[in-house]
Amino acid sequence: MKGMIGLEIHTYLTTKEKLFCRCIASREKNKANVNVCPTCTGQPGAKPMLPNAEAVRKAVKIALMLNCEVSNRMPWRRKHYDWPDLPKGYQNTLSGAHAVPLGINGKFEGIRISSMHLEEDPASWEPSSGKVDYNRSGLPLVEIVTEPDFTYAEEVMEWLGKLVHALAYLKVADSDAGIKVDVNVNIPKLTDRVEVKNINSIESVGKAIEFELERQTRDGSVRETRRFDEVKGKTMRMRGKEQQEDYRFISDPDLTDLRIDKKFVQELSKEIPELPSAKLARIVRNYKISEKDALVLGKNIDIVDFFEQVAKKISINLALPWVTVELLRVLNWNKTTLDKVDIKPEHFISLLELVEQRKITELQGKQILNKFVPKSFDPSKVEGKISDEKQLRVIIEKILKGNKENVAKYKSGDKNVLNFLMGEVMKATSRRADFAVAKRLLEKLLD
Repeated sequence: MKGMIGLEIHTYLTTKEKLFCRCIASREKNKANVNVCPTCTGQPGAKPMLPNAEAVRKAVKIALMLNCEVSNRMPWRRKHYDWPDLPKGYQNTLSGAHAVPLGINGKFEGIRISSMHLEEDPASWEPSSGKVDYNRSGLPLVEIVTEPDFTYAEEVMEWLGKLVHALAYLKVADSDAGIKVDVNVNIPKLTDRVEVKNINSIESVGKAIEFELERQTRDGSVRETRRFDEVKGKTMRMRGKEQQEDYRFISDPDLTDLRIDKKFVQELSKEIPELPSAKLARIVRNYKISEKDALVLGKNIDIVDFFEQVAKKISINLALPWVTVELLRVLNWNKTTLDKVDIKPEHFISLLELVEQRKITELQGKQILNKFVPKSFDPSKVEGKISDEKQLRVIIEKILKGNKENVAKYKSGDKNVLNFLMGEVMKATSRRADFAVAKRLLEKLLD
């Protein structure tokens, strides 16, 4: 079903401190109201500090990623509304009537970005219990506002997936917090625009749009704000849609204008990584790998950058499975990511060279890789593969003497026993035995 759809996307920035105070910026569900101070709880007489420089840097990076024009002077605004999650009675933001957004006139993956700006998060309020937790109050947020360029729910979901992926490449947003999306939906020339607030997953965004388009086609609509009930799979009325004047925007007298010079923007532009779609196309083209393998690599910028360093020294046929299968296996087993451990590319390359030169077995290589977490080491110092027949013969003869019952089974025709005995050989040699040599010698001694 076709409509006119625009998005307002909120994402948390990863900073150590809140936007206007020195409180710890954390969304972890710790004890309520511990990361607070007079500023972020709106105590009488409390004044905000200058905005967090780290948050400003990361917000500018997002603007550049979205191909926005970055404004050089922005007045902080007070957005007023009376809810328990705003102790001051207003939110400090760079949006609103007569505001100058941080970024304007951008474009990302074919969709126009009308503006993006920096603002503070309200507290966490539970209407059912009346409890308010101010740990979240004052966390730095970025809001990205698109033009109504979408027509279908599927388009929106695909585009949001690309946006989240790109933000992960940029390493500026809190991936654990995800995104919070307000969706504006109407059917051109038939219905008024409806805003569906605070949707917390891409899948729910798609479902909310589909429901709203069906509802508006069937029942029409008035300008209003609704919410999406994930359990019932439908939107419900919250209130009439606020207008700009309802928020009583004014300039904040306690905060000086945010100023960003061109040199600062130029320096940050050098830190913007190649975006996932461009990187995906390039690695398919340059390394002649399948799009499926490229997608696995491209999910994480650290993994794909690691692969490209390894591929400079190791053949693609060997490097690819060891990165996309073995390295990811080890990281997943340890429930970690590459940026949280210290695995040096030179150690990984050295390990693959040992495997390629058959100085160690693949099994031994995998065992060494298991030990690369949390910190890798030079694998060339590890004892190598045992290929010497005399050395292996001594080991195998000892195993056969200790497994007379299994030897008898083998000689009576149970050839499956061979696999068990090979396992014993690998265990006795700490997986260092040359598999092909050991198997040939084992079969010879058994026969």
